[in-house]
Amino acid sequence: MRPSQHHARSTRGLLGALLTSLVSLAALLTTASGAHADAAICQPFGVTTVQGRYVVQNNRWGSSTTQCITATDSGFRVTQADGSVPTNGGPKSYPSIYNGCHYTNCSPGTSLPARLSNISSAPSSISYNYVNDAVYNASYDIWLDPTPRTDGVNRTEIMLWFNKVGPIQPIGSVVGTATVGGRQWQVWSGGNGTNDVLSFVALSTMTGWNFDVMDFARQAVSRGIAQNNWYLTSVQAGFEPWQNGAGLAVTSFSSTVNKTSGDPGGPGGPGDPGGSQACKVAYGTNVWQGGFTADVTITNTGSSPVSGWKLAFTLPSGQQITSGWNTNLSGSSGAVTAGNVAHNGEVAAGGQATFGFQGTYNGTFAKPTAFSLNGTACSLA
Repeated sequence: MRPSQHHARSTRGLLGALLTSLVSLAALLTTASGAHADAAICQPFGVTTVQGRYVVQNNRWGSSTTQCITATDSGFRVTQADGSVPTNGGPKSYPSIYNGCHYTNCSPGTSLPARLSNISSAPSSISYNYVNDAVYNASYDIWLDPTPRTDGVNRTEIMLWFNKVGPIQPIGSVVGTATVGGRQWQVWSGGNGTNDVLSFVALSTMTGWNFDVMDFARQAVSRGIAQNNWYLTSVQAGFEPWQNGAGLAVTSFSSTVNKTSGDPGGPGGPGDPGGSQACKVAYGTNVWQGGFTADVTITNTGSSPVSGWKLAFTLPSGQQITSGWNTNLSGSSGAVTAGNVAHNGEVAAGGQATFGFQGTYNGTFAKPTAFSLNGTACSLA
């Protein structure tokens, strides 16, 4: 089992925005006009763009040893991959290419996030070059979330393992086999306390394939770990190396999302919280010595509805949440995210959602000073 892999990704969810802004921002600034071929990246979370439409990322999240990749016109290759990590834990990294949004970085012109029910097809293709002197998988990473989020950790991850070398396996356990996209796969299911993981492992090595991502998204829906009103946020392809990895390459990649109607999608579209949506937060408190309650009202001041919400804020030092109502809380001190429950996830334009919690505090009581709804900063009521 690899229980630490996506826990480590989740930990990066807390640090990713800072790391991305400090480390990969420099790479973004130098490649803002679109990357030229053969751009070398050695920064842990360095990124660049290829073909003017895909992001290539080094994404060295699980190791402190050096990893370098070179972006090409059609993909990337791993040029240096030092060190190794235990094969019963998470991999060193996930060097990859993607369409969509990943930790606040969206690929140019992407139509993601997009609601699953509004996607007619999502064709993708890949071709890989493999090496034998490494322990790794070659895999797609397909992310789904109840909200059109463009940052942080999504609720459900679908992995497609085209090849694996060495004693490694997906998160969770085998739950059977399935024929998807005309091919038979071994299916694994599990989770890490932060997101569900559904993995499809090829029964023989695949060096490339053309397929519809929606075939696998529908598998997640049919297995109860996603819903048709959720969003596809990114389609990624690359490698997870545990040992070495130099010479691995994605030689071609494509990803397209075809919509039905009524959902232009993408950052800035009606389904995007950073587009026509806006929000206001009222934070009312009742405070006594050592304790408090908070009643929070979210008002959708935008022109489009919110379908599923997560409100992020930071509690002042010394405060600790002990219980809550009308919300699913992630974190109890410091950085906290409050998510909707079943009955209050839909917030019409001009509508409101309310929730609350009780907590304790030390020292002088203070209120949070900033809130963001699905990644968009809210004004204070």
